[in-house]
Amino acid sequence: MLYAVVLGLCLVSVWDNRSAAADHVQVEASALHQTYLLAASLPEDRRGPVRAAARSYATHVVDVEWPLLAAGRPLGTTGWSLLDRLRSAGEVDRTASTSQQIAAQEMVAQLGYVDDARRGREAAAQERLSPVLWTGLLIGGALTPAFMFLFGIRRNVTHVVMVMGLAGFIAFTVLLIHQLNAPFGDVLGVTADPFIRYFGPA
Repeated sequence: MLYAVVLGLCLVSVWDNRSAAADHVQVEASALHQTYLLAASLPEDRRGPVRAAARSYATHVVDVEWPLLAAGRPLGTTGWSLLDRLRSAGEVDRTASTSQQIAAQEMVAQLGYVDDARRGREAAAQERLSPVLWTGLLIGGALTPAFMFLFGIRRNVTHVVMVMGLAGFIAFTVLLIHQLNAPFGDVLGVTADPFIRYFGPA
């Protein structure tokens, strides 16, 4: 019973982190796309730079950052530099019309969402189960079927099948936790599809 509680808590923890990572990616891509669309309301000389900067950021995220996320490595500062470039590209001067200034302010707000979601994405990529919990999972996963087999009432076929079924279920659950523990992993990890959907293949 105690091991089942630990197993459930670990599974919920990694699933929540993976869900949070997916939410951050969706918010980041959506806000970046809104920024791209708002460029149409900016002064003519600002539209091209904003759209180019938004596409450069999306391309960098998909081509450069996603492999680093999958490997659990730091992303570096290039993405932040591209985001600063996008923010600078959307600045308008006092000669802009009222509607253009409003669009520029809305773009700043959307870039704030991009900024926050990016921070959340980076934090989610570094979240992992502690080594102590992994030790408990592996040791408990070995001892639980062993105790059931050694101290079972009878060692008949039904008992053996039940123990083997439990062992298989524990192994599957631990493997699932291992895959979900990497929120941007290759098998069950969050993909860059929101960026690709909004900006096309990088």
